[in-house]
Amino acid sequence: MARASRTHEVVEQLLDAFIDGSIRTGEPLPPEGVLADDLGVSRLTLREAVRLLQAQGVIVQVPGRRHRVAPVAEWSGLEAVVRHARSAGERERSSLELLEVRMMIETGAAQLAAMRRSEDDLAALRYEIGRMRAAHERTDVAAFVEADLEFHEVVLRSAENRILVAALRPLTALLTETRSETSAVFEIREHAIAEHEAVAAAIESGDPVAARDAMASHMDQTRGDLVEYVLSRR
Repeated sequence: MARASRTHEVVEQLLDAFIDGSIRTGEPLPPEGVLADDLGVSRLTLREAVRLLQAQGVIVQVPGRRHRVAPVAEWSGLEAVVRHARSAGERERSSLELLEVRMMIETGAAQLAAMRRSEDDLAALRYEIGRMRAAHERTDVAAFVEADLEFHEVVLRSAENRILVAALRPLTALLTETRSETSAVFEIREHAIAEHEAVAAAIESGDPVAARDAMASHMDQTRGDLVEYVLSRR
C-alpha cells in the first residue's frame, strides 16, 4: 500500500512538471537515474509511475531511446486530463468543457432516473434541496456545494447504471472547485435552488422527457451564470 501511494505521488509530481513546463512536453524524459534522484525515489518506483503514465497516453515509449512526453492534446487518461484542466490558465476553458460533458451525461441520467427512481431516492433529492436552502440562507458556501454535489450523486444513483456513475465520479474534484467559485455568488445559489427543484419535480413525475429537459435547463442556466457572474468579471 505504501509503495502504491508513493507511486501515485510520483505520477502527480511528473504530471505537475509536464504541466508547468519543468519537463517540456514533446521532448524526451530526463535520464532515469537523474529523474529518480530529482524526485527522491527508487528507480523501481519511478518505472511504476512511468508505466501508469504510459497507460494514460502521457508518456510514449520510443524503442532504443528515452521515453518521450506526449503533447497535452494526446493525453487520454482522465486523471491526467483533469489535472491539466485544474491548472492555472486552463480553468476557464475547462469549466466550459466540463459543463458540456455534464450536459451529455446528466441529462441522460435524469431521463433514466425518472423511470427507475425509488421513494428513497425522491426523499434524498428533497433532503439535499433542503440542505441547499439552509446553507444559502446562512451563506455557507461549502455546505451549499456539498448538498449540490450530493443531489447530482443521487440522480446518478437513481439511474441505476454503474458505468454512468463511474464515468462522472472522477470529475468530482473539478466539480468541487468550479462549484465553490460559482456558489459564492448569491444570485447563482438562488438560480441553482430553483433549477434543482424543477429537476426533482420532473424526476418525481416519472416523465423521462420532462426530467431530461429539466436537467438540460439546469445545465444551460449554470453555463449562463458562469459566464455572466464569474468569467466575465475576471
